[in-house]
Amino acid sequence: MGTLIGIVLLVVYVVGVWKFVAGFNRTSFSSNKVVLGLLWPALMFNRNYRGNFVKALKGD
Repeated sequence: MGTLIGIVLLVVYVVGVWKFVAGFNRTSFSSNKVVLGLLWPALMFNRNYRGNFVKALKGD
């Protein structure tokens, strides 16, 4: 059961990184696309980052 939870969390993390990097041009950030994408779980506590993350995920 623990392995299944770990796999699900890893998939959620990877999908979050992928979608953020793909929609990065819709954010107000100008650089560090990969770093900001990789740190998304920790940065979700920041209101500005959270808003930009949602913008990146929405798509056109």
